[in-house]
Amino acid sequence: MSDPQQVEDRKAKRAKLRELGIDPYGWRYQGVQPAAEVLRRGEALNLGPGEHAEASHARVAGRVVLHRPCGKLIFMTLRDGSGDIQAAVSKSAVDEQAFTIANKMLNLGDIIGLDGTLGRTKTGEMTVWARSLTVLCKAIQPPPAKWHGLKDVDLRYRRRYVDLFTNPAVRDTFKKRSLIIDAIRRCLVDRGYFEVETPVLQPIYGGAAARPFVTHHNTLDMQLYLRISPELYLKRLLVGGMERVFEFSRVFRNEGVDTSHNPEFTLLELYQAYGDYNDMMDIVEAMVAAAIERIGGGYKRTYGDLELNFTLPWPRRSYADLIEEHAGAKITDIDAVRRKASELGIGHKGMDDAIVINEVFEATVEPKLIQPTFVLDYPAPICPLTRRKPGDPNIALRFEAFVAGTELGNAYTELNDPDVQEENFRRSLAGERRDETMAVLDEDFILALQYGMPPAGGLGVGIDRLVMLLTNSTSIRDVILFPLQRPRAAGTEDEEEAYEGA
Repeated sequence: MSDPQQVEDRKAKRAKLRELGIDPYGWRYQGVQPAAEVLRRGEALNLGPGEHAEASHARVAGRVVLHRPCGKLIFMTLRDGSGDIQAAVSKSAVDEQAFTIANKMLNLGDIIGLDGTLGRTKTGEMTVWARSLTVLCKAIQPPPAKWHGLKDVDLRYRRRYVDLFTNPAVRDTFKKRSLIIDAIRRCLVDRGYFEVETPVLQPIYGGAAARPFVTHHNTLDMQLYLRISPELYLKRLLVGGMERVFEFSRVFRNEGVDTSHNPEFTLLELYQAYGDYNDMMDIVEAMVAAAIERIGGGYKRTYGDLELNFTLPWPRRSYADLIEEHAGAKITDIDAVRRKASELGIGHKGMDDAIVINEVFEATVEPKLIQPTFVLDYPAPICPLTRRKPGDPNIALRFEAFVAGTELGNAYTELNDPDVQEENFRRSLAGERRDETMAVLDEDFILALQYGMPPAGGLGVGIDRLVMLLTNSTSIRDVILFPLQRPRAAGTEDEEEAYEGA
């Protein structure tokens, strides 16, 4: 844990501030200018080393990340949401109390405001030369040493608030996440889609193959589930005449945790009446292109050790062709597929044929799908919500988008025949397919289809995974602000190396 003496020293300085009549937790500080904006304005002044622009007013606020007293001059670096800027407090330019505070009562991590003018130091660094100083928040806990962020990766996720203010690269990732979501939203709205909200608490869960989190509503005395997908509610909206809808939904799946899975994540789902999965491929390309254009960096991007090329259009490959290419078996030759499964160590005895085929696909094909690729036309039995290919009921009009060996999105030409949908649901409930998990038959959804749902295309995209790919973040925890963490046992937080701040 943090050095107790450092904490006590900081508390003592806080007490001295109060003795001077200064609130160590500050008040409203108006007119603050972002550090990056101040620096841009300063560069436009064309000042030489040692020159000042007395008429150029600057008012900044941020966290002290460097504090270097030099006699009658104190240099500090302040960090705000836009970046870092140097500030100087001269004994001749501020009142005695302000200089005493800057010299004796500030620590790394404190948040202050400075009002002054712009100029360059003799070494040429653009600097805010303070005319006044305001304490806005006294930090009691010392920051990590050297402002390089927490060394303990697990602790970084647990104390994201520290990780963010000590590591600008982390903060930049989450700013890009926000820009990516905004770009996608604008892309869809410009195409006539309406953003909607559907229930998170659902009496019947469905729309995906996943184990739900279970909860209980006390007043109604009923069991509810945190949604695993918004799909069935969004399709109800198609029935209601909302022809293009989308939702950025928080979904919850009570399953494993790894570098690409978190129990709570963000799923974009959208549905377009009178469309099909071809329209959904076009939408995926348009959304990714919009996101890339918004955050910059170009269509050729680094992801871990990989070089990815998002240039449009993306290849469109048949599921059956890829199985034959990488597994050496036709999906119509189930004996050959099962032999391959045995070679791969997949225990397939008693497993449905379609499931065996998909297990082989996941083992042999998915790792080879590095560049952005659409995989089309899946085995129908593993797609209970998908329309069948005309003339071949064994094939479902479904695609998955893969990048870097990982599924990015999943889309269907939607099934809108209520009788076929009910039959598929009942098979799932009877356990004939293990890929679809359902609590009970969603009779209301079948009823909705009986009123008539237009032919449609539907799409789901994992937003966290897309952000990972576009920001070179190889763990999903690096793009979720507060990922779920296992509780740490008492006494296991070895922070001595992580926290050495003054």
